[in-house]
Amino acid sequence: MRLLFYLANTFIVYMNLRTSLRQNKESETSALNDILFILLFFFLIISTLANPNLVKVSVPRAASDSKAKQSVVVTVDSLQRFFVGTRSVQPDSLQRAIERAVAQSHDADPTVVINGDKKAQFDNIVAVMRSAKALQLKTVVAVDKERK
Repeated sequence: MRLLFYLANTFIVYMNLRTSLRQNKESETSALNDILFILLFFFLIISTLANPNLVKVSVPRAASDSKAKQSVVVTVDSLQRFFVGTRSVQPDSLQRAIERAVAQSHDADPTVVINGDKKAQFDNIVAVMRSAKALQLKTVVAVDKERK
């Protein structure tokens, strides 16, 4: 038994297994840091492109472009439905829904952005403008840039 223990100890010392395990306690993480940096950068770019308050509509085109802070977005789609943000609203409760959305936005100078589909009836766009005017809010109609 002693001989077996002696041979095992000699083999371990000869192969230098114990000392090599003690000397190299660090692990390389530089590749992991690179991968995490790239993933972080990717998700930051993707998160700025995604807009969760969006209802898909086909907007008319215009020659000029003006930007407005979108505190409240009111959408009229091709089926003549009204949306305040992404919430569907009945025409008779449109003014109350805009008022609630403005109160939630906590903006000092709120603006109502009207996002109307090409097939939306003009009466519905005017109804949104009248509701915003009754609340003494500025309105902006969203249009797509005209292509040449």
